Amino acid sequence: MGNKIVIAIDGYSSTGKSTLAKLLAYHLGYIYIDTGAMYRSVALFALESGFIYDNKIDTSALYDALDDIKIYFQRDPQSGYPIPFLNECAVTDKIRTLEVSKWVSPIAALSKVRQKLVFEQQQMAKSKGVVMDGRDIGTVVFPDAELKLFVTASLEVRTARRFKELQEKEHNLSLEAVQQNLQQRDHIDSTRADSPLKQALDAVLVDNTHTTIAQQVQYLTELAQQRGAACKKDLDYKYVF
Repeated sequence: MGNKIVIAIDGYSSTGKSTLAKLLAYHLGYIYIDTGAMYRSVALFALESGFIYDNKIDTSALYDALDDIKIYFQRDPQSGYPIPFLNECAVTDKIRTLEVSKWVSPIAALSKVRQKLVFEQQQMAKSKGVVMDGRDIGTVVFPDAELKLFVTASLEVRTARRFKELQEKEHNLSLEAVQQNLQQRDHIDSTRADSPLKQALDAVLVDNTHTTIAQQVQYLTELAQQRGAACKKDLDYKYVF
């Protein structure tokens, strides 16, 4: 198949980045690292530690406690996917609540939080053969990644996907609240001073508003194999679909 490469996936919330990344990693025999889960874990830590109150973050208290935050992944023997752990506790479900979603973008905008997690992410991918998704993977964490993807979809489609995901876990949830949360996160992610969300110049744009995950995985698996075989980034791909 060629040399192993780093695949960097960025994009907006609820575009299916994590699902796409997991399946790409599975088909390629790569390691999948969910950076969003890492930022969500910090948000959960801040909430559970009482560092978020009066609708604001006590950044000083959070910064002082950063060394106490240990985030790592362990492979689920049943699904084969990595499970995020926060200080020895599995937090897969706890980090996916609407309350954590409300605070994850403000937490991710904090420079010292980003510095800590970016360093850890870079260490995780030293041996390559990694698929990593987030907001600044192709622009900041791995600007030299052999394959960069930028995933997007319409706000209406993303809202419906996120609402369906949360509906099973949270009661009294409205479609309007989910859409407002996505719009707020889009704004914060795209306008923050430190590592804002944007498409890298050499990233492949993946608009999956009208495409299935199977179609995306098939095409991108083949593209990743080509990049691994060529081991260079000069292939001229602009739009996937």
